[in-house]
Amino acid sequence: MKNYRLQLMVCAGTACVSNHSLEIKEALEREIKNHNLENEAQVVQTGCNGFCGAGPILVVQPDGIFYQLLKVTDVKQIVEEHLIKGRPVKKLLYTPPEEKTPIPKLSDIPFFAEQTLIALRNRGLIDPENIDDYIARGGYKALAKVLTSMTPDEVLNEIKISGLRGRGGGGFPTGVKWESCKKAHGDEKYVICNADEGDPGAFMDRSIIEGDPHSVIEGMIIGAYAIENVKQGYIYVRMEYPLAIKRFQIAINQAREYGLLGQNIFDKGFDFDIEIRRGAGAFVCGESTALMASIEGKPGEPRAKYIHTVEKGLWDKPTCLNNVETWANVPQIILRGGKWFASIGTGDVSEDPWGGSKGTKVFSLAGKVNNTGLVEVPMGITLRDIIFRIGGGIRDGKKFKAVQTGGPSGGFIPESLIDLPVDYEELTKVGSMMGSGGMVVTDEDNCMVDMAKYFLAFTQAESCGKCIPCREGTKRMLDILEKITAGQGTEEDLVLLEELSNAIVESSLCALGGSAPNPVLTTLKYFRDEYEAHVKDKKCPAHICRQLNTYKINEKICLEIGHGCDVCKKYCPDGAIIGERKKVHYIDPAKCGKCGACYDVCNFNAIYIE
Repeated sequence: MKNYRLQLMVCAGTACVSNHSLEIKEALEREIKNHNLENEAQVVQTGCNGFCGAGPILVVQPDGIFYQLLKVTDVKQIVEEHLIKGRPVKKLLYTPPEEKTPIPKLSDIPFFAEQTLIALRNRGLIDPENIDDYIARGGYKALAKVLTSMTPDEVLNEIKISGLRGRGGGGFPTGVKWESCKKAHGDEKYVICNADEGDPGAFMDRSIIEGDPHSVIEGMIIGAYAIENVKQGYIYVRMEYPLAIKRFQIAINQAREYGLLGQNIFDKGFDFDIEIRRGAGAFVCGESTALMASIEGKPGEPRAKYIHTVEKGLWDKPTCLNNVETWANVPQIILRGGKWFASIGTGDVSEDPWGGSKGTKVFSLAGKVNNTGLVEVPMGITLRDIIFRIGGGIRDGKKFKAVQTGGPSGGFIPESLIDLPVDYEELTKVGSMMGSGGMVVTDEDNCMVDMAKYFLAFTQAESCGKCIPCREGTKRMLDILEKITAGQGTEEDLVLLEELSNAIVESSLCALGGSAPNPVLTTLKYFRDEYEAHVKDKKCPAHICRQLNTYKINEKICLEIGHGCDVCKKYCPDGAIIGERKKVHYIDPAKCGKCGACYDVCNFNAIYIE
């Protein structure tokens, strides 16, 4: 293998690709060739680098020089200044706040420095479409250890000692699930990777697949070996992830070519293979029984839980399902030991597998935060550390209001609980959940009633409709929220919302319905004053619910600064704007439909909300 003086690591995850990072890669290759640097510099496409808000990203190794927000037109300068003259282009570098070093490196950037990587250990360091890159960083070493020196029971025991719990939302102890499947009667069993990531704002699993697909495959092979009698595995990926599907298939083909999948792996008489199954994008198919029904070609509907999938799952055979992140952790646990993994996080799992939250968790940090992207942190870290140290705080100096964890099924956690440790138990105590790792930050400009309505609208639309509590209950809840945000709500509606929420939680068939009311319950608990403002005062404190807003025109600004530009009048669909061009305009409240179009188009801030 050729040794290069410099490696130019271009992020080729979905976010950066959508911002033309592959064109940047091609431009780098052209410039390197034009300057005869082919033997000195190598351009490598990587998976998601994590810092999505700064993309497209280029990291020049081995120095870790981090370039952000690149354009194709920046390439020539980078090659001529950095690669040839050895002078990084400062104006293209990411400079952390209060950074004193003139040329900050990757390790100097708080977003990266504060993280602990296990599932994302190869982030930005390998070409996900090259199995040799994965092997060069210790890939498949855990599988070799398992097949040459460990029994299935020893593998299973390491997973139990580690305290690893399912990262897909339920938090079920992985070792217990594997053991139950292993003990289940049947000479034909299956393992499944759940890559049907459907939460709005969540992209953890997608990024792991796009950046390090072999870590998931290696984890699945090890799991199949430990459970025994498993010859076939399935990866269920939603169709909206074309790049993830492509890289998964490339990785599977490479693993087969290297003899790591198929028959007689490592000449140990162990046969196991993996196939990809594509989902149509139904959120409910993230639920295990609905997912398995979909693989079988049936409608993606959940079934009652009195029969467990580890006993009767796919085609009524014992089946072990874990999500992408869970499988990606397995090789490192085997290589470094269950005790090492258990030393990270909170609680004690030595006596009770449910007694702690061990290892790290990957979150997609989104919303009103400066540093949006993918972060991996130890269990037990506080919300404050994630949002303000890693996330860089709230955008535009606004005040932090709440954070929602756990996707549309999670709850909103207010500013008063900002020092809450992030683990399974603590999040559940305050009405939220770990979920698969979505984390949406809100600020003072967000209306919590509107946020609850947004997420409930998502889960209501994604309900499979099989059970009445979820199908009809969430629709009735959404109707009430629509009524409240339109200024027609009553105090009785708030009581009914709580009653409906609790009834749906108790009686829904699956976790989609059972957790759908969480955004409503937590906003009612922590932000009841906002609901009461909507209901009693017919006002939205954040001015988001437009039917509750009263729009006015500042006459002085309209005339002296805007010069009676007439733009608001042109865009008003109700003909509510009165006034001639170059003269003061007024809004007729009797005609105003409160659509807010005038507020949106005024370039002079002459229109305000009373």
